[in-house]
Amino acid sequence: MTKTTSTAELLIGLVSISDRASQGVYADEGIPALEAWLSSALASPWRSEQRLIADDRPSIERVLVELVDHLGCHLVLTTGGTGPTRRDVTPEATLAIADKVLPGFGEEMRRISRHFVPTAILSRQVAVVRGQALIINLPGQPKAIRETLEGVRANDGRIIVDGIFAAVPYCLDLIGGPFVETLEQVVKAFRPKSATRGKS
Repeated sequence: MTKTTSTAELLIGLVSISDRASQGVYADEGIPALEAWLSSALASPWRSEQRLIADDRPSIERVLVELVDHLGCHLVLTTGGTGPTRRDVTPEATLAIADKVLPGFGEEMRRISRHFVPTAILSRQVAVVRGQALIINLPGQPKAIRETLEGVRANDGRIIVDGIFAAVPYCLDLIGGPFVETLEQVVKAFRPKSATRGKS
C-alpha cells in the first residue's frame, strides 16, 4: 500500500559542491543546470533552496541536515564531489546523515553515463532517504546532469535508456512527500498501477 502523500508544493534543495566555484574562481554551473532541467521537466509547483559550498565533509553534512531537518526539503539534489580524488567526499557526507540507502540510483546513474564515457565507473554517486526526504548525488557536469535525470534518446526521439528521475516521484510517494507530476515529453514519471494519488 502506498504511503499517503500530500499535495504540498515540492521544496527542492540544490547543492553545488566545488572548492573553486565556492571561492569565486569560476562561475558555478551546477545549480543553473539543475534549475533549468527541473523547470523543463516538472508539471507540479516547486521552489528551491540553493547552496554553493566547498568540498568539505562537515560543511556538506551540515547543509544536508539543514535543508532536510530545518527547511523541510522533500528532495535534495547535489552536484559535484563524487569522484575518486582526495577532495571528493560528497558520498561519504551523504551516507553519514542517511537513514536508508537506495543503491539502485547510483547503479543506474553509472549505467547511464557509461553510454557516453568509460570513466563513468569512477563515479561514486549515492542516493539516500533522511526522514521524509530523498537525497541524490548527481554528476558535476551540466550535460551529465541532464542525461542522468532525463535519460538517453535516439535522434528520432525513442528512449534508449530511462533517466533516474522517472523513479523519483513514486519514491517521494512512498516516503510521505508531495505528489509530483512531470512533463512526459521530458521524463515520464513511473508509478505502479496500484499506486493512487495521495490526499493531503
